[in-house]
Amino acid sequence: MPQLTVSRFSRLAASSLFAAALSLTAANAQAYTLDIDKATIPDIDAAFKNGLSSQKLVAAYLERIKAYDKQGPVINAVILLNPKALDEAARLDAERKAGKVRGPLHGVPIVLKDNFDTFDLQTTGGSQLLEGHVPPDDAFVVKKLRDAGAVIVAKVNLSEWAGSGGSVSGAPEEIAKKGRVPNGFSSAGGQTRNPHDLTRGPSGSSGGTGAAIAAGFAQFGLGTDTGGSVRGPSSANGIVGLKPTRGLMSRDGIIPLGLSFDTGGPMGRSVTDIAISLGAMTGVDAADAATTPSASQFKTDYTPYLKKGSLKGARIGIARDFLGQDAGTDQVVEQSVATLKKLGATVFDVKYPDFVLQNRQGIYNTVVSAEFKHDLAEYLKTTQAGYPKTLDEVVARVNDPKTKYRSPEKAVALNYTNSVALTLDDPLYLATKNQALAATKAGVDAVFAKYKLDAIVYPTSPKPATPIIPDEATARAAGLSPTNIANQTGYPDLIVPAGMTKDGLPVTISFFGPAWSEPKLIGYGYDFEQATHAIRLPKNTPALKSDVISY
Repeated sequence: MPQLTVSRFSRLAASSLFAAALSLTAANAQAYTLDIDKATIPDIDAAFKNGLSSQKLVAAYLERIKAYDKQGPVINAVILLNPKALDEAARLDAERKAGKVRGPLHGVPIVLKDNFDTFDLQTTGGSQLLEGHVPPDDAFVVKKLRDAGAVIVAKVNLSEWAGSGGSVSGAPEEIAKKGRVPNGFSSAGGQTRNPHDLTRGPSGSSGGTGAAIAAGFAQFGLGTDTGGSVRGPSSANGIVGLKPTRGLMSRDGIIPLGLSFDTGGPMGRSVTDIAISLGAMTGVDAADAATTPSASQFKTDYTPYLKKGSLKGARIGIARDFLGQDAGTDQVVEQSVATLKKLGATVFDVKYPDFVLQNRQGIYNTVVSAEFKHDLAEYLKTTQAGYPKTLDEVVARVNDPKTKYRSPEKAVALNYTNSVALTLDDPLYLATKNQALAATKAGVDAVFAKYKLDAIVYPTSPKPATPIIPDEATARAAGLSPTNIANQTGYPDLIVPAGMTKDGLPVTISFFGPAWSEPKLIGYGYDFEQATHAIRLPKNTPALKSDVISY
């Protein structure tokens, strides 16, 4: 046997060490995983830095859509998949490889409520009358998200024309019965189901976004809110949502409902994701005068407010006017109040003035019906030839048998709205907008001032998700949620999961604050979220093997 010289030994040892190092490197290369059911945007950003591709991430979300949207439980949240989503992800991966990183949203998959304009995908507003309509450009906030590197995976369902755009709210009962649209239905998208309970609706009008995010079809999504349309679906589907201060997000390029109250808003599975996505969308837009006051208020980064301990010393009012309708909801809310106290908040029971509670639905109906008729016509001017250009034309088409319109209830509701809508120079509309809204705002401001409150907490929905076709009592009670107070004041409202009823339905609480108080609300919501971890993956859309991505 030949002798092993020192030189040969050294070379052999070095070779062995090099091989071991290669083996360790290979092992480490396979050691990274990301679970999209639990990941926040910072988790994804860290994974990208460690080698995950946006293509892999988008593909994992597409697998969930494939498994659960049109088969399996048939959530049916998606109106249109983006056929170029993987190509866009690949382009963003190439940018990252070349050293260009746009920010924390670079390569992150999102969904959009299908009333946000997209230059490359149809925008229907949930109506079959706009099927095939491709807008000339992106909505302002959509462009900002694309510029930040977000990948649009799908356009998702909504209550047609955002629900109250053609509504029987306030109608005589014989009309109301005929015009009540199933919860989560539109003529363009069909019926969306709640992933927690397939017999329940996703709420409106951003029900497709709510169901999609709860079911894990994207990292976050956008909804719109005029009287509760981000917050109702966030509550029914058990996710986080934000209705921002009026003017913090531009409304340009969003099919309007009532511009006095309209705003877009982010919806996600964590307060962290809401904070990051909000910062990417703020800014003054010359095409939307409502954003001008935000010039000294908006922030491009809300993550510094994601702090545990934010509730310590906060003065929180509990609006108990909205309890007492559902025992399961009440139980979760009382547990939440106890948590707020444990986290150091000073808690007060508060009550809104009677005139605020009694007048809010009438104010909402008067303003929205008038503005919808006018503002929709302004939007429809941007559509191509062949599409309706006024509400009168919309009503005529949905009631024409040749159209084969798929929502007879909505046809009744649209006809009713068109018949009662005031013109924008009508004295009653002007008095409601100028005087009644000012009184509502003054009443709410008085509650904040009387108790020196930082925020008001209430159950976002007094009842959990309701059946797709609710009974008459439930339908009549639908207006009891106080969410439209935030729209009538223009103030922000953050929704956070708080727990589940014994029937397995989500309950959320709302943190409602004065104008431009998003930083505080995000801090309160984050503190509460980290103490409770109440969000749950719906039982009808469980984890898939492909949810855990190895890279």
